[in-house]
Amino acid sequence: MESSLRELAMYRMERAFEMLIAAEDNLKIGQYKTSLNRSYYAIFHAMRAANIIKGFDSSKHSGVIAFFNKEYLKENIIDRKMSPIIKNSSFFREKSDYMISLLQVKRMQKTN
Repeated sequence: MESSLRELAMYRMERAFEMLIAAEDNLKIGQYKTSLNRSYYAIFHAMRAANIIKGFDSSKHSGVIAFFNKEYLKENIIDRKMSPIIKNSSFFREKSDYMISLLQVKRMQKTN
């Protein structure tokens, strides 16, 4: 593997660990939505680190997840039990980040 790809993978894993620590800290103080978001991004950055080792990168979350699933989970390089964890973390992060905000906007519209 090229040195620059290895360095990029290491950087992304460092980001993953930072996000994981932030998720744990947020959970401890009751910031559940933020903890959920940081947990997802810990997984996301770890997948991007693994993907870049195989020379793949994407700016889209769906592309990162699809490549990771194909190259690592379907090939049994990483336990397939990770699949629902990845899927659920993505789903709940989106719901938490976007749907709850949408509900708040609707509530504000009703009061104005």
